[in-house]
Amino acid sequence: MTFPVVGMVGGGQLARMTHEAGIPLGIRFKLLSDTPQDSAAQVVSDVVIGDYRDLDTLRDFARGCDVITFDHEHVPTEHLRALEADGIPVRPGPDALVHAQDKGVMRAKLDELGVPCPRHRIVEDPADVVAFAAEGVTEGDGFPVILKTVRGGYDGKGVWLVRSAADAAEPFRAGVPVLAEEMVDFARELAANVVRSPHGQAVAYPVVESRQVDGVCDTVIAPAPDLSDELAGQAQELALRVAQELGVVGHLAVELFETRDGRVLVNELAMRPHNSGHWSQDGAVTSQFANHVRAVLDLPLGDPRPRATWTVMANVLGGDYPDMYTAYLHCMARDPRLKIHMYGKDVKPGRKVGHVNTYGDDLDDVLERARHAAGYLRGTITE
Repeated sequence: MTFPVVGMVGGGQLARMTHEAGIPLGIRFKLLSDTPQDSAAQVVSDVVIGDYRDLDTLRDFARGCDVITFDHEHVPTEHLRALEADGIPVRPGPDALVHAQDKGVMRAKLDELGVPCPRHRIVEDPADVVAFAAEGVTEGDGFPVILKTVRGGYDGKGVWLVRSAADAAEPFRAGVPVLAEEMVDFARELAANVVRSPHGQAVAYPVVESRQVDGVCDTVIAPAPDLSDELAGQAQELALRVAQELGVVGHLAVELFETRDGRVLVNELAMRPHNSGHWSQDGAVTSQFANHVRAVLDLPLGDPRPRATWTVMANVLGGDYPDMYTAYLHCMARDPRLKIHMYGKDVKPGRKVGHVNTYGDDLDDVLERARHAAGYLRGTITE
């Protein structure tokens, strides 16, 4: 029997964990990675080292692959169209993926679909930022506002909180279009994760709460505590509708603001497995990674329901304590139910090098166990 080959562009931790999810199914992976040291390149047997921005490299890599998917959204859109013209299935396809690549394109499309978003528009220069801030404002100057480069930002990079015209020059120095958004007075951040297959089957995971520290995801709680069934259903339906309207194949994460008056607004889209779905590795019947593999191969999707009342994911960030392995003895002895997922990365301050998952029936206990383990692995907790 011949099993399909999934071509994964990008060698980060998302590729590593997607490959892991394909192993029990006998799915073979071929990886296009920047370096042999990348997270996924350490564990995938068939690795091509090359530049995903080079079309010839992509075409050579795609030979022998049954489908192409991604660890990130940065492959040039025109290259993906060329692969499709060569007859190679690309999932998600370029017509969908461009909405995760370009925030300006995303906002325009969501406006067209009537999807609720923060007030926004493309701005030309600092003076235009001042004008945007003042639009619709009855008191004050409208600052602060959020500025984002339309392409390339993640984990707080390419995003600026601008409090005055004097602060607005920096985003324009990159020479790419800049998107201005109102600063939303939100109660918390949520994420709705869904997976959609080529023939239109789709599943929705429980809506989660995502807690950020310095623009980087720190903790995810599944399901989001104290979220009404009505608002959770609205968020799931919104994410499923966006996936269908954009023609997404694979995993879609819709990052949301829950406003203080009980609405949800779309913040960002990601068309790949996402940090807000890592909890599903140990907390759901079928993980986001396993369902992404199923979707890109057009296999029936798995059950997204949670296994436990609560699951908490805490990111492990690099600190001043590089030898995390020695911390395993304490963490595993203290909490035998703890699940540790490390990415094979060199430890650098602030870098995501792994995550932990905890689960159980008492949310306070589950949160404390996750925070303790992540802190002990980082070295910020020593007892």
